[in-house]
Amino acid sequence: MPFHSDTAPVRPGEELDRGALARYLGKREVVVEQFPGGHSNLTYLIRADGEEYVLRRAPMGPVPPKAHDMAREYRMLASIHPHFPAAPKVHLLCEDPSVIGSAFFLMERRKGIILRETDSRLYDAEFTGPVSEAFIDGMITLHAIDIAQPGLNSLGKPEGFLERQVRGWSDRWHRAETEKIAEMDRIVAWLAAAMPESGRATIVHNDYKLDNVMLNVEDPGKIAAVLDWEMTTLGDPLADVGLTLCYWTLGSSSGRNDSPGWYSREQLLERYAAKTGRDVSGIGYYEVLGVFKLAVILQQIYYRYVQGQTHDERFRAFDSRVKGLIETACALLDNLEPL
Repeated sequence: MPFHSDTAPVRPGEELDRGALARYLGKREVVVEQFPGGHSNLTYLIRADGEEYVLRRAPMGPVPPKAHDMAREYRMLASIHPHFPAAPKVHLLCEDPSVIGSAFFLMERRKGIILRETDSRLYDAEFTGPVSEAFIDGMITLHAIDIAQPGLNSLGKPEGFLERQVRGWSDRWHRAETEKIAEMDRIVAWLAAAMPESGRATIVHNDYKLDNVMLNVEDPGKIAAVLDWEMTTLGDPLADVGLTLCYWTLGSSSGRNDSPGWYSREQLLERYAAKTGRDVSGIGYYEVLGVFKLAVILQQIYYRYVQGQTHDERFRAFDSRVKGLIETACALLDNLEPL
Protein backbone atom coordinates (compact mmCIF):
# COMPACT_ATOMS: atom_id res chain seq x y z
CA MET A 1 0.00 0.00 0.00
CA PRO A 2 1.95 3.14 1.05
CA PHE A 3 5.70 3.57 0.56
CA HIS A 4 8.35 5.25 2.67
CA SER A 5 10.92 7.83 1.75
CA ASP A 6 13.51 5.29 2.96
CA THR A 7 14.12 2.01 1.21
CA ALA A 8 15.36 -1.38 2.33
CA PRO A 9 16.75 -4.52 0.69
CA VAL A 10 14.11 -6.48 -1.20
CA ARG A 11 12.30 -9.03 0.96
CA PRO A 12 13.05 -12.68 0.14
CA GLY A 13 10.56 -14.02 -2.37
CA GLU A 14 9.71 -10.55 -3.70
CA GLU A 15 12.77 -10.04 -5.89
CA LEU A 16 12.47 -8.66 -9.42
CA ASP A 17 14.31 -9.96 -12.48
CA ARG A 18 16.71 -7.01 -12.80
CA GLY A 19 18.11 -8.18 -16.11
CA ALA A 20 14.69 -8.52 -17.73
CA LEU A 21 13.63 -5.17 -16.32
CA ALA A 22 16.77 -3.45 -17.62
CA ARG A 23 16.25 -4.89 -21.09
CA TYR A 24 12.61 -3.83 -21.16
CA LEU A 25 13.47 -0.28 -20.06
CA GLY A 26 16.43 -0.05 -22.42
CA LYS A 27 18.84 0.58 -19.55
CA ARG A 28 22.34 -0.79 -19.07
CA GLU A 29 21.66 -1.83 -15.50
CA VAL A 30 19.05 -1.27 -12.83
CA VAL A 31 19.41 -1.23 -9.05
CA VAL A 32 16.33 -2.33 -7.12
CA GLU A 33 15.42 -1.56 -3.53
CA GLN A 34 12.06 -1.95 -1.81
CA PHE A 35 9.79 0.41 0.08
CA PRO A 36 9.06 -1.87 3.06
CA GLY A 37 5.66 -0.55 4.12
CA GLY A 38 2.27 -1.81 3.05
CA HIS A 39 0.43 -5.11 2.87
CA SER A 40 -0.99 -5.00 -0.64
CA ASN A 41 0.79 -4.03 -3.85
CA LEU A 42 4.58 -4.17 -3.88
CA THR A 43 6.50 -0.93 -4.34
CA TYR A 44 10.15 -0.65 -5.37
CA LEU A 45 12.71 2.06 -5.95
CA ILE A 46 14.38 1.65 -9.34
CA ARG A 47 17.70 3.39 -10.06
CA ALA A 48 18.79 3.37 -13.69
CA ASP A 49 21.29 5.52 -15.56
CA GLY A 50 21.23 8.24 -12.91
CA GLU A 51 17.44 8.38 -12.72
CA GLU A 52 15.08 7.20 -9.97
CA TYR A 53 11.61 5.75 -10.46
CA VAL A 54 9.01 4.03 -8.33
CA LEU A 55 7.72 0.67 -9.62
CA ARG A 56 4.35 -0.73 -8.54
CA ARG A 57 3.28 -4.33 -9.11
CA ALA A 58 0.78 -6.79 -7.63
CA PRO A 59 1.83 -9.07 -4.75
CA MET A 60 3.44 -12.38 -5.57
CA GLY A 61 1.20 -15.39 -6.14
CA PRO A 62 -2.52 -15.61 -6.96
CA VAL A 63 -4.61 -12.51 -6.28
CA PRO A 64 -8.40 -12.01 -5.96
CA PRO A 65 -10.32 -11.29 -9.18
CA LYS A 66 -10.17 -7.63 -10.27
CA ALA A 67 -7.77 -6.81 -7.42
CA HIS A 68 -4.33 -5.24 -7.83
CA ASP A 69 -5.12 -3.88 -11.30
CA MET A 70 -1.95 -2.04 -12.26
CA ALA A 71 -3.35 -0.75 -15.56
CA ARG A 72 -6.31 0.77 -13.76
CA GLU A 73 -4.15 2.49 -11.13
CA TYR A 74 -1.82 3.79 -13.85
CA ARG A 75 -4.72 5.28 -15.81
CA MET A 76 -6.20 6.79 -12.66
CA LEU A 77 -2.94 8.58 -11.88
CA ALA A 78 -2.49 9.68 -15.49
CA SER A 79 -5.96 11.28 -15.42
CA ILE A 80 -5.85 12.77 -11.92
CA HIS A 81 -2.28 14.18 -11.81
CA PRO A 82 -2.98 17.17 -14.11
CA HIS A 83 -5.83 18.27 -11.81
CA PHE A 84 -4.31 17.22 -8.46
CA PRO A 85 -0.51 17.64 -8.48
CA ALA A 86 -0.12 15.69 -5.22
CA ALA A 87 -0.84 12.56 -7.26
CA PRO A 88 2.52 11.36 -8.65
CA LYS A 89 3.16 11.56 -12.38
CA VAL A 90 3.27 8.19 -14.15
CA HIS A 91 5.82 7.32 -16.86
CA LEU A 92 4.97 3.95 -18.39
CA LEU A 93 2.74 0.92 -18.07
CA CYS A 94 3.83 -2.65 -18.87
CA GLU A 95 0.99 -5.15 -19.14
CA ASP A 96 3.24 -8.01 -20.27
CA PRO A 97 3.62 -10.41 -17.28
CA SER A 98 6.60 -12.13 -18.89
CA VAL A 99 8.92 -9.22 -17.96
CA ILE A 100 8.83 -9.44 -14.14
CA GLY A 101 5.93 -11.83 -13.50
CA SER A 102 3.05 -9.34 -13.48
CA ALA A 103 1.91 -6.08 -14.99
CA PHE A 104 3.64 -3.04 -13.51
CA PHE A 105 4.00 0.68 -13.96
CA LEU A 106 6.65 3.29 -13.27
CA MET A 107 5.97 6.67 -11.72
CA GLU A 108 8.03 9.56 -10.45
CA ARG A 109 9.67 9.34 -7.07
CA ARG A 110 8.52 11.90 -4.54
CA LYS A 111 10.56 12.60 -1.42
CA GLY A 112 9.10 13.69 1.88
CA ILE A 113 7.97 12.63 5.32
CA ILE A 114 5.69 9.67 5.95
CA LEU A 115 4.91 9.48 9.64
CA ARG A 116 5.54 6.21 11.43
CA GLU A 117 4.86 5.18 15.02
CA THR A 118 8.49 5.72 16.07
CA ASP A 119 8.62 9.35 14.83
CA SER A 120 9.12 11.68 17.81
CA ARG A 121 7.25 14.45 15.99
CA LEU A 122 4.01 12.56 16.68
CA TYR A 123 4.19 14.12 20.16
CA ASP A 124 5.04 17.69 19.10
CA ALA A 125 1.92 19.87 19.26
CA GLU A 126 3.50 22.53 17.04
CA PHE A 127 3.95 19.85 14.38
CA THR A 128 0.75 17.84 14.75
CA GLY A 129 -1.71 20.71 14.44
CA PRO A 130 -0.53 21.90 11.00
CA VAL A 131 -0.20 18.28 9.85
CA SER A 132 -3.82 17.60 10.86
CA GLU A 133 -4.97 20.61 8.84
CA ALA A 134 -2.87 19.71 5.79
CA PHE A 135 -4.13 16.14 5.95
CA ILE A 136 -7.85 16.94 5.87
CA ASP A 137 -7.33 19.87 3.48
CA GLY A 138 -5.75 17.44 1.00
CA MET A 139 -8.98 15.46 0.91
CA ILE A 140 -11.03 18.65 0.65
CA THR A 141 -8.97 19.74 -2.36
CA LEU A 142 -9.40 16.35 -4.01
CA HIS A 143 -13.16 16.41 -3.48
CA ALA A 144 -13.40 19.92 -4.94
CA ILE A 145 -12.18 18.83 -8.39
CA ASP A 146 -14.84 19.08 -11.08
CA ILE A 147 -15.29 15.50 -12.30
CA ALA A 148 -17.12 16.68 -15.40
CA GLN A 149 -13.79 17.71 -16.90
CA PRO A 150 -12.45 15.64 -19.83
CA GLY A 151 -10.37 12.72 -18.62
CA LEU A 152 -12.12 12.53 -15.27
CA ASN A 153 -15.73 11.79 -16.10
CA SER A 154 -14.85 8.28 -17.26
CA LEU A 155 -13.04 7.21 -14.09
CA GLY A 156 -16.09 5.60 -12.54
CA LYS A 157 -19.87 5.39 -12.43
CA PRO A 158 -21.22 7.49 -9.55
CA GLU A 159 -24.76 6.18 -9.94
CA GLY A 160 -25.28 3.23 -7.63
CA PHE A 161 -21.90 3.77 -5.95
CA LEU A 162 -22.95 2.78 -2.43
CA GLU A 163 -24.92 -0.23 -3.62
CA ARG A 164 -21.86 -1.49 -5.51
CA GLN A 165 -19.63 -0.84 -2.50
CA VAL A 166 -21.78 -2.90 -0.15
CA ARG A 167 -22.39 -5.69 -2.66
CA GLY A 168 -18.79 -5.82 -3.89
CA TRP A 169 -17.15 -5.83 -0.48
CA SER A 170 -19.65 -8.40 0.77
CA ASP A 171 -18.73 -10.66 -2.14
CA ARG A 172 -15.03 -10.20 -1.36
CA TRP A 173 -15.67 -11.19 2.23
CA HIS A 174 -17.45 -14.39 1.26
CA ARG A 175 -14.68 -15.37 -1.18
CA ALA A 176 -12.05 -14.87 1.52
CA GLU A 177 -13.87 -16.40 4.50
CA THR A 178 -11.83 -18.78 6.62
CA GLU A 179 -14.59 -19.18 9.22
CA LYS A 180 -18.22 -18.13 9.63
CA ILE A 181 -18.67 -14.96 11.67
CA ALA A 182 -22.33 -14.14 12.31
CA GLU A 183 -21.63 -10.51 13.15
CA MET A 184 -20.46 -9.92 9.58
CA ASP A 185 -23.84 -11.03 8.25
CA ARG A 186 -25.47 -8.51 10.58
CA ILE A 187 -23.20 -5.70 9.37
CA VAL A 188 -23.83 -6.49 5.69
CA ALA A 189 -27.60 -6.61 6.21
CA TRP A 190 -27.57 -3.28 8.06
CA LEU A 191 -25.42 -1.58 5.43
CA ALA A 192 -27.86 -2.65 2.73
CA ALA A 193 -30.95 -1.61 4.70
CA ALA A 194 -29.69 1.72 6.09
CA MET A 195 -28.11 3.01 2.89
CA PRO A 196 -28.42 6.83 2.61
CA GLU A 197 -28.93 8.84 -0.55
CA SER A 198 -25.60 10.06 -1.94
CA GLY A 199 -24.89 13.71 -2.62
CA ARG A 200 -22.88 15.19 -5.49
CA ALA A 201 -20.20 12.77 -6.67
CA THR A 202 -16.47 13.46 -6.50
CA ILE A 203 -13.21 11.63 -6.93
CA VAL A 204 -13.03 9.10 -4.07
CA HIS A 205 -9.50 8.05 -3.12
CA ASN A 206 -10.85 5.11 -1.07
CA ASP A 207 -7.76 4.72 1.13
CA TYR A 208 -6.98 8.24 2.38
CA LYS A 209 -5.01 7.86 5.61
CA LEU A 210 -2.03 9.48 7.27
CA ASP A 211 0.58 7.01 6.02
CA ASN A 212 -0.68 7.41 2.46
CA VAL A 213 0.16 11.11 2.67
CA MET A 214 3.74 12.34 2.19
CA LEU A 215 4.53 15.64 3.90
CA ASN A 216 6.85 18.36 2.63
CA VAL A 217 10.25 18.08 4.36
CA GLU A 218 10.76 21.84 4.74
CA ASP A 219 7.14 22.59 5.63
CA PRO A 220 5.28 19.55 7.05
CA GLY A 221 2.12 21.64 6.99
CA LYS A 222 2.05 21.03 3.23
CA ILE A 223 1.48 17.79 1.32
CA ALA A 224 4.23 16.57 -1.01
CA ALA A 225 2.28 13.59 -2.35
CA VAL A 226 -0.79 11.44 -1.88
CA LEU A 227 -0.07 7.77 -2.50
CA ASP A 228 -1.82 4.45 -3.16
CA TRP A 229 -4.55 5.16 -5.73
CA GLU A 230 -5.43 1.54 -6.52
CA MET A 231 -9.04 1.77 -5.27
CA THR A 232 -9.83 5.27 -6.54
CA THR A 233 -13.12 5.86 -8.32
CA LEU A 234 -15.98 8.36 -8.64
CA GLY A 235 -18.70 8.29 -6.04
CA ASP A 236 -19.96 9.52 -2.69
CA PRO A 237 -17.24 11.64 -1.02
CA LEU A 238 -18.53 10.80 2.45
CA ALA A 239 -17.29 7.25 1.88
CA ASP A 240 -13.79 8.76 1.86
CA VAL A 241 -14.51 10.80 4.98
CA GLY A 242 -15.95 7.83 6.86
CA LEU A 243 -13.02 5.55 6.08
CA THR A 244 -10.52 8.28 6.95
CA LEU A 245 -12.19 8.84 10.32
CA CYS A 246 -11.92 5.10 11.00
CA TYR A 247 -8.19 5.13 10.40
CA TRP A 248 -7.83 8.32 12.42
CA THR A 249 -9.69 7.07 15.49
CA LEU A 250 -8.26 3.54 15.37
CA GLY A 251 -4.81 5.04 15.87
CA SER A 252 -1.39 3.70 14.82
CA SER A 253 0.62 5.16 11.93
CA SER A 254 -2.50 5.06 9.79
CA GLY A 255 -4.16 7.66 11.97
CA ARG A 256 -3.44 10.17 14.68
CA ASN A 257 -1.55 9.52 17.89
CA ASP A 258 -3.21 10.39 21.21
CA SER A 259 -0.94 13.35 21.94
CA PRO A 260 -1.40 17.13 22.00
CA GLY A 261 -2.11 19.02 18.80
CA TRP A 262 -3.73 16.29 16.72
CA TYR A 263 -7.20 17.14 15.53
CA SER A 264 -9.97 15.13 17.11
CA ARG A 265 -12.48 13.23 15.02
CA GLU A 266 -14.93 16.08 15.59
CA GLN A 267 -12.42 18.76 14.53
CA LEU A 268 -11.60 16.94 11.29
CA LEU A 269 -15.29 16.55 10.53
CA GLU A 270 -16.07 20.19 11.36
CA ARG A 271 -13.26 21.47 9.13
CA TYR A 272 -14.38 19.24 6.27
CA ALA A 273 -18.02 20.32 6.60
CA ALA A 274 -17.14 24.02 6.90
CA LYS A 275 -14.91 24.03 3.82
CA THR A 276 -17.09 21.84 1.60
CA GLY A 277 -20.58 22.80 2.73
CA ARG A 278 -21.56 19.12 2.84
CA ASP A 279 -24.01 17.71 5.36
CA VAL A 280 -22.08 15.23 7.50
CA SER A 281 -24.83 14.47 10.01
CA GLY A 282 -25.15 10.92 8.66
CA ILE A 283 -21.44 10.14 8.78
CA GLY A 284 -22.03 7.19 11.13
CA TYR A 285 -23.19 5.01 8.24
CA TYR A 286 -19.99 5.70 6.35
CA GLU A 287 -17.85 4.90 9.38
CA VAL A 288 -19.47 1.48 9.70
CA LEU A 289 -18.90 0.96 5.97
CA GLY A 290 -15.27 2.02 6.38
CA VAL A 291 -14.48 -0.39 9.22
CA PHE A 292 -16.27 -3.16 7.31
CA LYS A 293 -14.05 -2.55 4.27
CA LEU A 294 -10.91 -2.56 6.42
CA ALA A 295 -11.94 -5.92 7.88
CA VAL A 296 -12.44 -7.36 4.40
CA ILE A 297 -9.08 -6.07 3.16
CA LEU A 298 -7.24 -7.71 6.06
CA GLN A 299 -9.26 -10.90 5.64
CA GLN A 300 -8.24 -11.11 1.98
CA ILE A 301 -4.61 -10.84 3.01
CA TYR A 302 -5.07 -13.42 5.77
CA TYR A 303 -6.80 -15.79 3.33
CA ARG A 304 -3.79 -15.60 1.00
CA TYR A 305 -1.54 -16.45 3.97
CA VAL A 306 -3.71 -19.41 5.04
CA GLN A 307 -3.78 -20.72 1.47
CA GLY A 308 0.01 -20.56 1.27
CA GLN A 309 -0.10 -17.94 -1.47
CA THR A 310 2.15 -15.72 0.62
CA HIS A 311 4.56 -16.68 3.38
CA ASP A 312 4.92 -13.20 4.85
CA GLU A 313 4.82 -13.75 8.63
CA ARG A 314 3.40 -10.26 9.16
CA PHE A 315 0.05 -11.75 8.14
CA ARG A 316 -0.06 -14.70 10.57
CA ALA A 317 -2.25 -12.98 13.18
CA PHE A 318 -4.45 -10.98 10.81
CA ASP A 319 -7.47 -13.07 11.80
CA SER A 320 -7.37 -11.45 15.25
CA ARG A 321 -7.18 -8.01 13.68
CA VAL A 322 -10.16 -8.84 11.47
CA LYS A 323 -12.25 -9.90 14.47
CA GLY A 324 -11.28 -6.71 16.29
CA LEU A 325 -12.49 -4.61 13.37
CA ILE A 326 -15.77 -6.54 13.23
CA GLU A 327 -16.30 -5.79 16.93
CA THR A 328 -15.58 -2.12 16.25
CA ALA A 329 -18.08 -2.01 13.37
CA CYS A 330 -20.76 -3.61 15.57
CA ALA A 331 -20.09 -1.12 18.36
CA LEU A 332 -20.43 1.78 15.91
CA LEU A 333 -23.64 0.28 14.57
CA ASP A 334 -25.05 -0.14 18.08
CA ASN A 335 -24.45 3.55 18.82
CA LEU A 336 -26.47 4.70 15.80
CA GLU A 337 -30.17 5.27 15.97
CA PRO A 338 -32.22 2.15 15.13
CA LEU A 339 -33.87 1.91 11.73
